[in-house]
Amino acid sequence: MKIVVINKLLKDTHREQIRKTAAGIGGEIVFVDKEEDIPSDFKECEVIYGFGMETARTSKALKWLAVPSAGVDYLMKPGVFANEDCIITNSSGSYGVTIAEHIIAVSLLMMRRLDVTYRDSLNGKWGSPLPQKSLKNARILVLGTGDIGCCFARRARAFEPLSLTGVCRSGECDEPVFDKVIKVSQLDGLLPETDLLVMSLPDTQETRDILSRERIGLLPEGSYVVNVGRGTAIDEDALADALDSGRLAGAALDVFRNEPLPEGNRLWKTPNLIITPHVAGNLTLDHTLDVNVGLFCANLSRYGNGLPLENVIDRTKGY
Repeated sequence: MKIVVINKLLKDTHREQIRKTAAGIGGEIVFVDKEEDIPSDFKECEVIYGFGMETARTSKALKWLAVPSAGVDYLMKPGVFANEDCIITNSSGSYGVTIAEHIIAVSLLMMRRLDVTYRDSLNGKWGSPLPQKSLKNARILVLGTGDIGCCFARRARAFEPLSLTGVCRSGECDEPVFDKVIKVSQLDGLLPETDLLVMSLPDTQETRDILSRERIGLLPEGSYVVNVGRGTAIDEDALADALDSGRLAGAALDVFRNEPLPEGNRLWKTPNLIITPHVAGNLTLDHTLDVNVGLFCANLSRYGNGLPLENVIDRTKGY
């Protein structure tokens, strides 16, 4: 079994961990920084851990693509795989901590008006106290109760919100930190009672434009929106209109319909909008990288021993 690992961020400890796992199942392994560096004798590899898109597109020998990302919408398009039976696994479970910290950071940034005071400081201005809001006694709605949504909810609970509600397709979630979990079909009834809406959804047919102009209109005046899932979930023009008018107090977007966000896009000049360049996740924390590699190694051992893999993507659902 030939295994290719494509990741220039790996440390020696990670490489050794993967080598030992591969040796335990009789696998041959090569590490490369980018896909173009795969040696000729590994072009027809059986397993790739990394973004091996060109190999997936051209090689029918590839049986398992383990991507280090959580989102896999880019793999759901026609023609991505030469072998349509290729197993896809993602790395969901490794990004919860880093993205939850990002959500807390931008929420406090907006609610405590730190974006304003920081800009004042850059201009040498002392500034003056501004009205602030708090996560304490806030009504928080978490749209998406996967690893990211649950990690955020556990941290948000420490701020003593008035309510903490999860929203998902089934209306069921094992995470006990939520006061309640509702179905997406019940979303409209909860939006008018929401101070902070946190969105951590994948890109699927069901999630596209889920925060429509009509639903943005249901949010109460002075509420906040944070999106760390996929940009396709929000009507960006409607959100910009709500921020321009001052009806919404603020929004923080880490993801957009078009990335990088094009120069000249109105969002760049929309007031009370925090823009980050899709950096809430990524392999930028040591913890994230450690867990990511651990998930792959656990699955590699299962694969080599003929056991079912975890984090397998259902192509019909898109996650």
